[in-house]
Amino acid sequence: MAQIHPTAIIETGANLADDVFIGPFCTIGANVTIGAGTRLISHVVVTGHTTIGKNNVIYPFASLGQPSPDRKYKGEHATLTIGDNNDIREGVTMHIGTGADRGTTTVGNNNLFMAGMHVAHDCIVGSNVIIANYTQLAGHVEIADNVVVGGLSGIHQHVRVGTQAIIGGHTAVDHDVPPYSSVSGRRAVLKGLNLVGLRRKGFEKALIRALNDAYDSLFDITDEDLPLTERARILKQSAQFPEVAALADFVLSTQRGVTGYDEE
Repeated sequence: MAQIHPTAIIETGANLADDVFIGPFCTIGANVTIGAGTRLISHVVVTGHTTIGKNNVIYPFASLGQPSPDRKYKGEHATLTIGDNNDIREGVTMHIGTGADRGTTTVGNNNLFMAGMHVAHDCIVGSNVIIANYTQLAGHVEIADNVVVGGLSGIHQHVRVGTQAIIGGHTAVDHDVPPYSSVSGRRAVLKGLNLVGLRRKGFEKALIRALNDAYDSLFDITDEDLPLTERARILKQSAQFPEVAALADFVLSTQRGVTGYDEE
């Protein structure tokens, strides 16, 4: 049976699983769906066309499903979808999408969103992601699985962050961050492989060596006349591991340019 505090406001039409917990002073909108085992501790606002999965914990003063402040948003139907087993800490904000893009903001599973961070309209956040305090994701950002973002960082619109990447705290990111990489600095600087993260995830030594060689061939430039995209094509053709081929594909598909290589 759902546990709903008497001070909570649940609008008619909200779809709550039987065993959700809705704490004091929460507000749930009419078009909200909340899955089994999810807990709203207190003072949480969930509005808009928002779907929240199972076994999430949402802490005080989080606000989920508000319309985007993007001036292009004119009130069209848009959604926010949040998966399972996420910890959404104090003061986190997540907005619905806009008709100018996908129309939805999507968050995966098993993520930790620390206090005060923001997920803007039309973002895609994967699974097993950790985003630290007061980091801001601008609109249309894509964060792949197993990414770690340090606190007080800012991710520019339309930037992609590849899988297993780590971004240091207080970093401004305005170009794509390659998979398996480490970036940091006042303006993001590519530091190389995320070696600590790869080892912690149990990547085999042979794969780590192959990724390290791939990074050398892409980013440790010895031939200034060979464009980054051409180096990526050569790497893809010779790749012995799918992860290396995926790294090459990431570089080849960039629209904003790769961190440290915006001139190409």
